[in-house]
Amino acid sequence: MANINYGFEKRRKEMEKKKKKEEKLKAKAAKKSSGSTDGPDDRPETTPAE
Repeated sequence: MANINYGFEKRRKEMEKKKKKEEKLKAKAAKKSSGSTDGPDDRPETTPAE
């Protein structure tokens, strides 16, 4: 029976975590960038002085 390569398993899990984290960050960045162009301005509305 072959021995289990625990080092490989650990590296594989770490790579999966890193990939998932990067995908999350990309989704967050995409949401932020699309929200800033479609959403209302952050500037408060000013009324003209009469």
